[in-house]
Amino acid sequence: MRPSDDRMQLSGLTQSEESSLDVEGHCSHHEAFPCSPSMQPVASGCVHTENSAAYFLWPTSNLQHCAAEGRANYFGNLQKGLLPILPGKLPKGQQANSLLDLMTIRAFHSKILKRFSLGTAVGFRITKGVLTETPAILVFVARKVHKKWLNPNQCLPAILAGPGGVWCDVDVVEFSYYGAPAQTPKEQMFSELVNKLCGSDEYIGSGSQVASQDTFGTLGAIVKRRTNNKQVGFLTNRHVAVDLDYPNQKMFHPLPPNLGPGVYLGAVERATSFITDDVWYGIYAGTNPETFVRADGAFIPFADDFDISTVTTIVREVGEIGDVKIIDLQCPIKSLIGRQVCKVGRSSGHTTGTVMAYALEYNDEKGICFFTDLLVVGENRQTFDLEGDSGSLIILTSQDGEKPRPIGIIWGGTANRGRIKLTSEYGPENWTTGVDLGRLLDRLELDLIINDESLKGEYRNSFLHVPVFSWSIMLLAFHT
Repeated sequence: MRPSDDRMQLSGLTQSEESSLDVEGHCSHHEAFPCSPSMQPVASGCVHTENSAAYFLWPTSNLQHCAAEGRANYFGNLQKGLLPILPGKLPKGQQANSLLDLMTIRAFHSKILKRFSLGTAVGFRITKGVLTETPAILVFVARKVHKKWLNPNQCLPAILAGPGGVWCDVDVVEFSYYGAPAQTPKEQMFSELVNKLCGSDEYIGSGSQVASQDTFGTLGAIVKRRTNNKQVGFLTNRHVAVDLDYPNQKMFHPLPPNLGPGVYLGAVERATSFITDDVWYGIYAGTNPETFVRADGAFIPFADDFDISTVTTIVREVGEIGDVKIIDLQCPIKSLIGRQVCKVGRSSGHTTGTVMAYALEYNDEKGICFFTDLLVVGENRQTFDLEGDSGSLIILTSQDGEKPRPIGIIWGGTANRGRIKLTSEYGPENWTTGVDLGRLLDRLELDLIINDESLKGEYRNSFLHVPVFSWSIMLLAFHT
């Protein structure tokens, strides 16, 4: 998968015009592709070599039912609460209201959805390129056609129901698949902001370019450890920061010494690429025992000799940010889907977009099920990210006078693999995938630092704890 440069692949299925739903059912057409493509994003860090080995902190499942049998029993018990849907009639239960409702309904019907689609996500129906407020499971297909040209067994139901009769619509979205990604010139915008992010400014912070020995990406946020001496550092993507072909995972700004001028920032202390779904979401998100969520995060504590006075928590062209927006699966769908967001990255600078869906699900050719949290589409059909923007904060724009709140970090996009078609009036559009920031910080045991005053205080405090401990260890070693 291409982290913010990993482009998504989708396979085939269809429905009638504008993803229209009727009570009779959706229609789909499945096309076969040589490599059995799935809805698979590609990462956005710029890589100078072919090596991109993973570095894992892979937590085990912490739910009681962690084996395949336990997962099957879990869904089997919930299945008893399903109510039948009569043809031509709406279910008697309530319409889905939360992300959890939609994710549960999708899990129950995963077999039929996987048979006809390249991938799925949860959110609202999209009509003529505009988000409605109708809760729906989005089903991605290679081509939509009128149901007149399909066999009955190629049609999806218009409505799906879960336990207790909770139901939602099914919305089919076309994905134009381009095949295997081709080598293309690295694209980058040139502006005063991008120049500053890439090293022409005296400060470093969210959006600034960071580089390892052969990969560069974007600094996401200034963070601190939750434990021990609460050391200060920064967060970016794992695929930007880690390559196990090198003995030390060192990070620089703006460039590593083998490529140009730059300052050593620090070395990766902890990182993760994938987390099991029950640990990440707190629920079983799918029936497949091999189900993982793309986490893609790395923590790099600042080196002892790095000048912390050059670090700022202010996000350029955004300003001071607020606390992390925690995505509660039981909150109303509209608390996330349809929200306006922005990002600042080292390749495309400041861009804006909309959260179109959550919990994108797809399967690879080996039968492993993957989830990625956020699906964002750029505003006015503009690309939300470019290659090299991996690690950038996804920030909810301010509402009612509150500060903009971070909600995720970019890890992938689809420009090299394909685009989604949201309306028949225009061509397909690029889209971006992101990691749920609140959940990632929890897994890496980090806290966000949101203002410069807190940064200075945390940095001083971290050093107050180190000397006594370090010297006591050294003295103990000397005397022994």
